[in-house]
Amino acid sequence: YQRRVHGRTEAHPSCPFCQLAMSGESGPPAPAPAPAQASLLKTLIAGGTGGSCLVIVGQPFDTIKVRMQVGGYGANAMECLTRLVKNEGFFALYKGMSAPLVGVTAMYAMCFYGYGVGKKIFCDADAFEKMKLFQIGCAGATSALFTTPILAPGERVKCVLQVQGANAQYKGPMDVFRYLYAKGGVRLVFRGMGITCARDATASMFYFSSYEYLKRAFTPAGQQGPGVEGTLMAGGMAGIFNWLACLPLDTIKTRLQTDMEGRVGVWKILQKLLREEGVRALWRGFVPTMVRAFPANAACFAGYEGSLKLLTWAGL
Repeated sequence: YQRRVHGRTEAHPSCPFCQLAMSGESGPPAPAPAPAQASLLKTLIAGGTGGSCLVIVGQPFDTIKVRMQVGGYGANAMECLTRLVKNEGFFALYKGMSAPLVGVTAMYAMCFYGYGVGKKIFCDADAFEKMKLFQIGCAGATSALFTTPILAPGERVKCVLQVQGANAQYKGPMDVFRYLYAKGGVRLVFRGMGITCARDATASMFYFSSYEYLKRAFTPAGQQGPGVEGTLMAGGMAGIFNWLACLPLDTIKTRLQTDMEGRVGVWKILQKLLREEGVRALWRGFVPTMVRAFPANAACFAGYEGSLKLLTWAGL
């Protein structure tokens, strides 16, 4: 199949037979090469953009999840939502958002950066070509070492603000921070750091490995990556796998971090929870968490991948 260009006869670039003729090969055209891994700087910037998108989309769902995990705000997600909006107004859904918006933006920048570092440590050269999911998962788990120092104090403040009723004791993140620091110093501010790291290492192992697998699955033949719809689907499903893996640890973390005095440890919280409320209490907040997981993480990866493309276009 040929075409006329400025009076000359040229092979059509999209015709497979012309491709074979031009290459001199007798077999089918080679598949598109795997996309190059982004630099750590680009990963850092794009990760921060993805984190901002995640917080803005996911905060209302997160507030409902935290209220349900603490207990006393309704038997199900819809009842909790109705009671919250009726008693405290619509914007109560965004309580405590300023802390994670700053913290999570920085945290996701470090999360994707840590994932990039983990890939250099754990992943073979063909890990993504052959989908070596355990290696990719270990690279993802590495990100928790980079994110926890940023995330733990932000999560502590956010959880305290989210469980406040209409008669709020604390006016904002700085008010909570000042109280915690005055009461117990840095130790009380960073309370829950260990369980936060364990939660995030577990979650990120599933998060990144499932995203890379689904991203490959949604990539059309001959293309280097999925389209917008494929990215949204892969990101949303990765968010669901992320929370399926870590929700019990997150419930314990929430109970630990909403204890203002810091007198009870992880093991005692778990024992009390199982004794008084049963195993199902570990999965409290499951519905709003899963409902939040898809759109929030779809937005996260769309922001991340879009930023990578924009940075590449800008020549970075």
